[in-house]
Amino acid sequence: MKLRSIIVEDEETSREILRNYLVKYCPNVTITGEAANVEEALVLIRNNDLDLVFLDVEMPYGNAFDLLDKVGDRQFETVFVTAYNHYAMDALNAHASYYLLKPISIEKLIEAVDYVSEIKTKENLLQNSVLTPLNSQVSGKITIPLQQGFEVLEIADILYCQADDNYTHIFLKQGKKLVSKTLKYFEDLLAGNGFARVHKSYLVNVNCIVEYRKGKGGSVVLSSGKQIMVSPSRKKDLLAYFS
Repeated sequence: MKLRSIIVEDEETSREILRNYLVKYCPNVTITGEAANVEEALVLIRNNDLDLVFLDVEMPYGNAFDLLDKVGDRQFETVFVTAYNHYAMDALNAHASYYLLKPISIEKLIEAVDYVSEIKTKENLLQNSVLTPLNSQVSGKITIPLQQGFEVLEIADILYCQADDNYTHIFLKQGKKLVSKTLKYFEDLLAGNGFARVHKSYLVNVNCIVEYRKGKGGSVVLSSGKQIMVSPSRKKDLLAYFS
């Protein structure tokens, strides 16, 4: 699909290099504008329906994170392009889809664009449609330890699991359980039963997802009404569950 994009970068030479790379190696990217600072970028973002923003971190009169704070909720994906690798964690917390270091690797740039393209294509297909998981039925049971022995749970009754250090909260259609096992334990235990790790703290039953919402990082709404944020790094795997 075509990705409507802008480049936000204060150095003209860097903008030119990225623009040329995109034109030559990423023909599905349409560059609708370029900005050299936060204020110029805000104007472009507010006046264009964008899919992707290439964003340098350090700019005059503010940085990338100031810009994203001013934008608020957003439906476009962001690819950070910077010479400094110490911003990686901040970029992750800002729900960046990709993080590219200068000088830009053409291979990594193509990889970043392909990643965003796949996400946006899937989001557009799911928009205004009923979510139907590819594995529409889950069956079976799991056991959770108790002081006196164990309890049997129906897998289909589990809505989602939430990490709490070395414990896991299991939220059921009726009630919840606290188990002295890690979320990774349940991720492995429930593999192949229609559960997706959408966030470092959440494992969800995809059969209980009733809505997917595009936004800063994207989120899912479960049949119980619970809304759970989706990490950008997990979004692609989640969307793969739906036809």
